[in-house]
Amino acid sequence: MKLLVDTCTFLWIVSGADDLSPVVADAVRDPANDVYLSAASSLEIAVKHARGRLSLPDAPERYVPDARTRHGIDPIAIDEECALHVSKLEALHRDPFDRLLVAQAIVHGLTIATPDPLIRQYPARSMW
Repeated sequence: MKLLVDTCTFLWIVSGADDLSPVVADAVRDPANDVYLSAASSLEIAVKHARGRLSLPDAPERYVPDARTRHGIDPIAIDEECALHVSKLEALHRDPFDRLLVAQAIVHGLTIATPDPLIRQYPARSMW
């Protein structure tokens, strides 16, 4: 499976938080699965950190890639097709970061690991 973790899921994985669902925890640990973090999530982390809404043990430009690498999570870029696909999505969710994740999942055939019920209403595969 190709798994796209949303921002909070990534932060829970790398911090060892108990908020992660057992299904997602197992999927992330399974070496048969490819796990990705979107550049959209990296941007969201950087923006929230800069605004003082997210505390991190290190600067985002070091923390995110280091934590990603430590947990075997690969980066996935934002490409033009995904950016433009956002305009085709229903207005179920107003968060532009989450809408971009949905577009990436649809365009690239990924499964989104998210607790967000609004994201799970879109026609993208999801799990929690």
